[in-house]
Amino acid sequence: MNHRRITTAAELQQYCRWLADCPSIAFDTEFVSEHTYRPVLCLIQVAAQGELAVIDPLAIGDVKPFWERLAAPGHVTIVHAGRGEVEFSLRAVGHAPTGLFDVQLAAGLVGAEYPSGYHVLVSRILRQRLKKHETRTDWRRRPLSKRQLDYALQDVIYLPALYDALQARLRESNRTVWMEEEMADWLVGVQKALSHERWRRVSGNAGLDRRELAILRELFHWREAEAKRRDQPVRRVLRDDLIVELARRQSADPQRIGAVRGMERGDLRKRLPQLAECVQRGLDVPEADLPVRIPGDQLPQLSVLGQLLFAALGSLCREADLSPSLVGTPNDLRELIVYRDRKKSQNSPLPKGEGQGVRADLPKNSPHPSPLPRGEGTSHRKIPRLARGWRAEFVGRLFEDLLDGKLAIRIADADSDAPLKFEP
Repeated sequence: MNHRRITTAAELQQYCRWLADCPSIAFDTEFVSEHTYRPVLCLIQVAAQGELAVIDPLAIGDVKPFWERLAAPGHVTIVHAGRGEVEFSLRAVGHAPTGLFDVQLAAGLVGAEYPSGYHVLVSRILRQRLKKHETRTDWRRRPLSKRQLDYALQDVIYLPALYDALQARLRESNRTVWMEEEMADWLVGVQKALSHERWRRVSGNAGLDRRELAILRELFHWREAEAKRRDQPVRRVLRDDLIVELARRQSADPQRIGAVRGMERGDLRKRLPQLAECVQRGLDVPEADLPVRIPGDQLPQLSVLGQLLFAALGSLCREADLSPSLVGTPNDLRELIVYRDRKKSQNSPLPKGEGQGVRADLPKNSPHPSPLPRGEGTSHRKIPRLARGWRAEFVGRLFEDLLDGKLAIRIADADSDAPLKFEP
């Protein structure tokens, strides 16, 4: 596969000057993350103006000029499932690539399953088949063979065509503004995942009370610092389930900490005093400074209702050519229920959706043909996903009427992809 090979800082500078005139830049990366605290960037593949290029970070060293070029205005940046790529950019220059367009998200807005792999999208949208070899390549090794480079370039060669096809479908369905909103929200999520609130992502913490969350937070920050010091993945330092168990026990006694199953490793035994100090710091946090539990932590009692509404959401989405898993999850629905009930208890109506934009067509049987206006004076962070933006346009008012008893759900055709109907 013909391409430009960039292995020196001078070549990279020259290439970035050439990229400055490109209206769109599609790129992907190859990295290895199994052995280090942060992923090791091994290769950058680029498709722009009909040309392919491979940038070798291991040979060049500092590829900051490339991230600066992507962050500069004046072009569209095309990725597939680009969280890792955006994180590289944020760490390198403090900014995400400009004009981000993730083909995986766009596909979910026009009827494809979400998330869909790159190979699946290329096959279903462009009718092209890709070979699945070199999936276990160690991209740190040099030299890379022609077969390996061709495999890597496959991941970008079709991105511009996917962008064109998906942009056309978004325009046809009046969902271009939806895509813009989704990319903005997605980027906020990526940035938040790199912030100090990352401790909330420790798996299994949903049942912890505020004091236990304070302990978990201290243990998380210790693990991060230790993993960075050792340059090891965090899971090798202390597993999530052990952090949760230590938080749940609320004991700063090193002997009791060491008695927890899973703490037998020699390196952990040496650090029992440090872990005990973390637990004690969590126990010493003043009541007023304890972490606030997010709404999703307190919703297990709404599980059945959330699942019921998720089935209704799936029926709506299939009829409207939307991926249900992109629109929302059962937990999103539970958050909407709690939020609505809190607003009603305060004698305040549910805030209207913040996303104005162009309304996409709802299913034919939807009783809500009009778009929702923007919300007024409400914090974006406090409004559930389904009560703002394009999601509010699509299902927010509908579910509000369902929960108020103004609408009922019935099975219209059990054999249909969208078997449910919503009627007064």
